[in-house]
Amino acid sequence: MPAGKPIVSTSFSYETLEEKLDIKPQGAKLTIGLPKETAFQENRVALIPEAVAVLVNNGHEVIFEHKAGEGSKYTDKDYSEAGARIAYNKADVYKAPILIKSAPILENDLQHLQLNQTVISPIHLSLLKKDLMEKLMEKRITALGFENLKDDSGTYPIVRSMSEIAGSAVMLIAGQYLGSQDDGKGVLLGGISGIPPTKVIIIGAGVVGEFATRTALALGASVKVFDNNVYRLKRLQNNLGVRVWTSVIEPRILAKQLKTCEVAVGALSNENGRSPIVVTEEMVMNMRPGSVIIDVSIDRGGCFETSEMTTHEKPTFMKHNVIHYCVPNIPSGFARTASHAISNVLMPLLLDASEEGGFDEMVWHNFNLRHGIYLYKGALTNFYISQRFDLKYTDLNLLIASRR
Repeated sequence: MPAGKPIVSTSFSYETLEEKLDIKPQGAKLTIGLPKETAFQENRVALIPEAVAVLVNNGHEVIFEHKAGEGSKYTDKDYSEAGARIAYNKADVYKAPILIKSAPILENDLQHLQLNQTVISPIHLSLLKKDLMEKLMEKRITALGFENLKDDSGTYPIVRSMSEIAGSAVMLIAGQYLGSQDDGKGVLLGGISGIPPTKVIIIGAGVVGEFATRTALALGASVKVFDNNVYRLKRLQNNLGVRVWTSVIEPRILAKQLKTCEVAVGALSNENGRSPIVVTEEMVMNMRPGSVIIDVSIDRGGCFETSEMTTHEKPTFMKHNVIHYCVPNIPSGFARTASHAISNVLMPLLLDASEEGGFDEMVWHNFNLRHGIYLYKGALTNFYISQRFDLKYTDLNLLIASRR
């Protein structure tokens, strides 16, 4: 080769290189706080000891406030044996980057909340206040609501579980108050040989209505279901697998049926606003003395005109000789079952968040999680809340897109 000439390589590599898009970070260690609830007669706890043990065994830290599980009959020992650290000071629990509450965020929580904290809790839209939302926005809180959390099937797993509990429970509650000892008629809910069955009216054919119907039928009662959504009535028939008397809510038909029933259950839902009142005071006045009204919709105002909110300590009142049961948080009366149901949803969610590298990363990949978030780093991402309080709304999808 002549001196001074440059050497030119004629071998080229045409191998395709893999394009790296959206690389997930390594699993993150989560620190989770479980505070003791003091409001709303809240007896549930969001993670049961078995779920805490799974999280701790996966390398996460759980800080559990002293006596937070006593409403569900879980002891501090149950949690310490599961690997949780027991805290005797509320402020220590609230220092955890992820806080899980079984009751909504309240005014007295604000002093303890940290900047940029993630809070998973119910919302309770009917009790929400504007100044509370503004303070959460100031603290740049990311808030995930139980009510809006979706799963892969497109349903709301926590809401559904609580509705199943409430629906099954209302018939057990009705059976108790129909008995002689609680000023009831002294009637056995259901029926025995030779005696006509108890008549039950259920207003609302959603999940609560479906499970109330299942329980009433299993006890041997005669059930009639009202709803203005014909699709829901058809779905109820299909899910039950038996024919049930159903009707749209026509006031004269409803009034006629209420006159002769022993139990009336209000289970109408309204996603954003107040439940419609479909049973007037006059209809209640014409009901049989000693019959029982259970208004499951009371947390959204109730669907009986005579309903007034009651408590687990004093659950009933008498009006027009009719027993009214209007406790807003029925699942809390069956706290251990309810805690287990909530925990079954949240524990896998926390493990998934860890694998994704934390909730900030998981939001990027998981559309079901996005649906549950109503505050993202202080930005209000729920359109209904923004309209109700005249606060600035930000589309969560745009927020996440702008991050990258």
